Parts: sequence; structure tokens; C-alpha cells
Amino acid sequence: MALEPIRTERLILRQSRLSDAQAAHERRNLAEVARYQDWEMPYTLERAEKRMADLVAMDGPIDDKGWSLTVVDGSEPERILGDLAVEVRWGGRSAMVGYTFHPNYWGRGYATEATQAIISYLFDSYGVSRIESSLHPDNPPSARVLEACGLVFEGLTRQSFWVGDECSDDMLYGMTRADWEAWRDRPRHRPSHVELVPITADNSRAVRELVAHKSQERFASTMLGNFEEALVPPLENGVAVVPWYRAIEADGEIAGFIMATEITGSHPTPYLWRLLIDRMEQRRGIGSAALDRFEQVFADLGATAIEVSWREGPGSPAPMYLARGYEPTGKVEDGEIFAIKTL
Repeated sequence: MALEPIRTERLILRQSRLSDAQAAHERRNLAEVARYQDWEMPYTLERAEKRMADLVAMDGPIDDKGWSLTVVDGSEPERILGDLAVEVRWGGRSAMVGYTFHPNYWGRGYATEATQAIISYLFDSYGVSRIESSLHPDNPPSARVLEACGLVFEGLTRQSFWVGDECSDDMLYGMTRADWEAWRDRPRHRPSHVELVPITADNSRAVRELVAHKSQERFASTMLGNFEEALVPPLENGVAVVPWYRAIEADGEIAGFIMATEITGSHPTPYLWRLLIDRMEQRRGIGSAALDRFEQVFADLGATAIEVSWREGPGSPAPMYLARGYEPTGKVEDGEIFAIKTL
């Protein structure tokens, strides 16, 4: 039985048609689209037509054989945005997913919306027990799509992915059914109460287990790194800074970690050193609420300004800090842009 179209808020995921070949050729033959994909260039119209003919002959996923859905605009179904690739394995117990969109539709959340929909179908309707995907290490936007769908970074295989004569490392992401259910059922609402609480024997394990998405490690240190720096703080102007740190609690649950430098004679302006919100707690406004509390704490301690720094790039916290009134000072160290906010 042919798969019924899958509808999302903005998209329709439908069976491929022979008439999709022209759009597939135009999309997949673009250098920026093919850059991190698994096909050699040029991607000809003849190749696209053969692929569509093969897909039309399939009613749905077939074990160990590539299958694909065409993604179209929900309000303009004649407008093709991209496609989703699916390959089921192990007798339908596991599936590999991928996505390809025309650059005109990048940065709008379409890939995430479509991938979430196919993941839901594969777990809830098709019945797989695991979904996985892989990507080039130099493709953080794609990593962010997978992470926004709840997949977890599982490792990197070195010099393992070949396209023609070109070889690269491969980043592996995966999600079990239990992972999917936890991600699907995680809290989405803005918490009623966000507090900064001391780290104690009672909550230290929950704090240690906090983890950001893999792609965010360029901007947020792991908890091991945070604890190491708290234990052996760096020198600033020849004097060791004094760390101040708290767990971030949202509606009674540990959701993040924040660390700054104490106000001292050698370091009168506190520096916001680390801020991490657990991957399961993000997009709930917890980080902004925690910063409200943090700024008030240090204002009450007599601080007149707070310093922070960030790295640029996809997923950078820069927009959040700039929106809160942190202004770049012109200081840049090791790729970190420094900014300050007057309280």
C-alpha cells in the first residue's frame, strides 16, 4: 500500500513522482547542495530521472534499499522544497534518515520540520526501534537539524566516508525508541520559577549529567570542563580568578549551570564565564530567566557592569547577549569576542 502524504504545519511529505526529476536535478546539481552529500558531480537530469523511476516503483521503505519522499510547500503543493531519504535495515528494525533542500529554503526550519515528521512516522507507524544519521564534521547546520529532532551524537569515525576519490571523517547521530519518547514528551512550556541554587551533595549528580548538544560544544564547555576550571581557575593579570557558580533550577528540576568570576579587588567586574542549558530543557526561556537572576545577584553585590564573551557561528549565543544589551568592547582573544553590559 502506498504511503499516504504526511502533513505538517507548513509542509507535505509525499511519494516521489516522475515529474519531480527536474527539480531534483536542479537542486542536487548545485555545488553548495552537493558539498557534504554522497553523490558525485555533475548530478545529471538522466540520473535524476532514473532515481525517480526507481522510487516510483516503491510503495514505501524496502529493507536495505534507499527510498525517498518529496517535500513540498503545504500551501503551494506544486512548489518542491527538497527531499527526505530513508533506508530501513535489519528487517525494518532500524532506519537511516537524511535530507536535501534547495538553498532558497535553507534557514527556515523546513529540514527540521520534515525530519521530525519522518522520525515520528518511522517510530509510531512503521515501528522501527532505532533511527540514525551521519554528516560531515564541517556541516554544523546539519548537526543542528538532527539535534533539534532529538538525535544524540554517538561518535566520529575517521577517514571513513568516501565520495569518489574524496574521503572525510563521519559524525554519527542516533536515537532509540526510548530516546524518542523522552524527547517527544519533554517539557516545552516556559517554567514558572527559575532559580540559581548552590551545588550540593543532593543535586551534584544531576548537575554533572547536564549536557548541551554536540554542536554547542564550540560555544559551551562540557560539565567536566566547567568543573575542571572551577577547581583550577585561570589567571587574569597574574592573579587567579575566584569562581562563583550555581545550578539553574527550573520548576524544581536541575536544568543548567552558570559560572562567573567573583567580585574581588583584582577583578572588580564579574565575567560571565560559563552558561549551559541541558539539551532537553532548551527553547523554554530558561537561559534568559537565569541571566535575569544572575544580573540581579551581581547588581545586589555592587557590580556596575558584567563582562561576557562568545564565538561567532551557527548556534552562537551572540544574538541573545546582544539583545540583552551586551555591547562588544573591541577585545578579541582566541576567537572570543568580548562584550560588556552596564547594570
